[in-house]
Amino acid sequence: MKVNIDKYWYEILKNEFQKDYFKNLIFFIKNQYRKDTCFPPGKLIFSAFDTCSFDKLKVVIIGQDPYHGQNQANGLCFSVSEGVSNPPSLENIFNEISTDLGCTRRTNGNLLDWSNQGVMLLNSVLTVKKASPGSHANRGWESFTDHVIKVISEKKNNIIFMLWGGYAKKKQKLIKNNDHLILTSGHPSPLSANRGYWFGNKHFSKCNKYLIEKGKEPIKWV
Repeated sequence: MKVNIDKYWYEILKNEFQKDYFKNLIFFIKNQYRKDTCFPPGKLIFSAFDTCSFDKLKVVIIGQDPYHGQNQANGLCFSVSEGVSNPPSLENIFNEISTDLGCTRRTNGNLLDWSNQGVMLLNSVLTVKKASPGSHANRGWESFTDHVIKVISEKKNNIIFMLWGGYAKKKQKLIKNNDHLILTSGHPSPLSANRGYWFGNKHFSKCNKYLIEKGKEPIKWV
């Protein structure tokens, strides 16, 4: 089965695409998109891979599943399409960046520029039914994206993994190579952030400091 994904990622992941669970997943997703409104648009389901090449990969940020509102999801976790108001979690991310780096506050919610710099914005579940958060969970996406995390951990060195909130923190067990930087904190959602579990984590300056120490270009977050 041919999956429409960046050719280099396809070579790395092609064995996974042949497994029964993935074939069943694709069958389910095709039916869901045929009968219901689902997000992101079909051509953007693998945007996290298509816009962040494996060879330039520096950072992995893990989300849960896509935004379920109209025109929000663009295939990159926490990111929204052009012209869409920023969700509260994204606003809190931008607030922390501004405070952490002492810079002008970002307003553009389309994080494609991060992805192009080597920041993989990976949701654990890559699709969702409109207005139904979690509707495509436990259908196989988690097995696929867990495998992706394992592959990155095994094949790459000096990757920064940003794990925000309890769901993402559980993925730490998949990162076997100790030659990585794992940053954890509360989730940027208002419920967590307003309780003091997000603000002040300084993940963005810690990330860039680590990249510079490893001789890599820091990320332009703004």
